[in-house]
Amino acid sequence: MKEKVGNFRWVVVALLFFATTINYLDRQVIGLLKPTLEKELNWTETDYSFIVMCFTASYAIGLLFFGKIIDQIGSKLGYTISIIIWSIAAMFHALAKTSFGFGAARSVLGLGEAGNFPAAIKAVAEWFPKKERAFATGIFNSGANIGAMVAPIMVPWLLGAYGWQEAFLITGAIGFIWLIFWWIFYEIPSKKKGINQAELDYIQEDDHEDNTPIAWSKLFTIPQTWGFIVGKFFTDPIWWFFLFWLPSYFSSTFSLDLKKPSIHLAVLFTCTSIGSIGGGYIPGWLMRKGWPVYKARKTAMLFFALLALPIISARWATDIWQAVILISIAASAHQAWSANIFTSVSDMFPKNAISSVVGIGGLAGSLGGVIFPYFIGVILDTYKANDNLSGGYNLIFLICGSAYLLAWLLIHFISPKMSPVAKPPKE
Repeated sequence: MKEKVGNFRWVVVALLFFATTINYLDRQVIGLLKPTLEKELNWTETDYSFIVMCFTASYAIGLLFFGKIIDQIGSKLGYTISIIIWSIAAMFHALAKTSFGFGAARSVLGLGEAGNFPAAIKAVAEWFPKKERAFATGIFNSGANIGAMVAPIMVPWLLGAYGWQEAFLITGAIGFIWLIFWWIFYEIPSKKKGINQAELDYIQEDDHEDNTPIAWSKLFTIPQTWGFIVGKFFTDPIWWFFLFWLPSYFSSTFSLDLKKPSIHLAVLFTCTSIGSIGGGYIPGWLMRKGWPVYKARKTAMLFFALLALPIISARWATDIWQAVILISIAASAHQAWSANIFTSVSDMFPKNAISSVVGIGGLAGSLGGVIFPYFIGVILDTYKANDNLSGGYNLIFLICGSAYLLAWLLIHFISPKMSPVAKPPKE
């Protein structure tokens, strides 16, 4: 009788899911504490923008570093180093007393958190055949939404019960608990004890690909790399805005009390989990219907780009729940887009280059995340000075709604068929 395919690969996804949840919980804390810290430390919007830029700039550098190093040392050790750095940095926020101190803590946090996605995408490529990678990525990527959903409930409670310093300390310590399970359970399939041969054969069904090493510098000569770079540059900053400014937006526009658990933000980020998992499922479903990989991937991404457009109409929302619904659709579209643009790397590149390409594209996304917060700060301070803060958010929503369609068009122009890099340039 034919041996039944095992399911240990889904244990791997669970590990990646919880790591990503912790990753986003730690980075979301400061956005929820922003009103409290603004009053206590006399921050302006520009001060807060500086702190966000410190995180995103360091995150960009970290992506480049971790992307390359994880391809060399492997996903297990790379992930371990990453979460140790970011957990310690998250706890060190409790010691900061100035905007410069928070900027320094955010810089180290960004450096450590940068290892999450290069390691996770590589782990998915190691443990899943191509037809399941987008779905697996969508599941672990939904951890970003769960982290962002848990934070509006957990952080205000910690703030009220203990104080803002303790909120940073407690959330930062959670990463060390996850690390125990990661070190016990994770290993690449060929070295993992306990998985059956049928699952190993299933995982390795795509391993006929050419694994000739690609020189890191040569990646910049490949059009597919630039398609990924462009896609990340124009869309990653939108997610940073959702994470770091939505609590403040709801507070200033609809008088949401951020000292209490927020059901509105929890609902919003719960919806994005559906977008992440659904976004991973749809292209796989199309592939099972016989669609080519590139056609299924790009059609799904176009649909998600169009789905982000309604956020432009948030300017006319007169009720907080109207705004929540419109922003939830756009944020869900982002997570669906993200699951697919990440998976497109493993569609096009051999496994030994995946983390490097993810790091390069992540660098581009983070550079966009450095530039965009600066303009957000300038826009909001300008409109606030004219007593029209909502007008500033309206302009930002227009940018958010248009970014994905622009990114899709540029990707289509650069790499129309997202062809696999079948014969990579040699060292």
